[in-house]
Amino acid sequence: MAGTYSQIYIQVVFVVKGRENLIQTEWKDELHKYIAGIIKGKGQKPIIVNWVANHIHAFIGLKPAMAISDLVRDMKNNSSNFINDNKYIKGKFAWQEGYGAFSYSHSHIERVYNYILNQEAHHKKKTFREEYLQLLKKFEIEYNEKYLFDWVEER
Repeated sequence: MAGTYSQIYIQVVFVVKGRENLIQTEWKDELHKYIAGIIKGKGQKPIIVNWVANHIHAFIGLKPAMAISDLVRDMKNNSSNFINDNKYIKGKFAWQEGYGAFSYSHSHIERVYNYILNQEAHHKKKTFREEYLQLLKKFEIEYNEKYLFDWVEER
């Protein structure tokens, strides 16, 4: 029987607009479930979603029929609406433009899962800026720092 078979694992990282620390512990579980639901609703596999106050990591089993850019667009748009509709913050919540997407082999699933699971402890040692630049360098992605994120002073 002919068919299409694939194994694509992607870690997606995106940031709160202005890098503000707006994501709160009180609604962490609801946001995780909602973003995982978006991923699943698009026919993809949410492996883990986790955050710290100013950014999200999502590890996804991606089917090749879905463009990463379309999935991330939907994750960001729908989760922004979810946060705003539930009035989790004062004012309007938004994600910054852009995102990082990094691919992994099947043998790295457990390591990436644990890395994302332990974001809070990880960021006690390293800022988001350091983490993100390290990912870009590790994956040998050319970049112009001017066009990364709207950096604000690390807190």
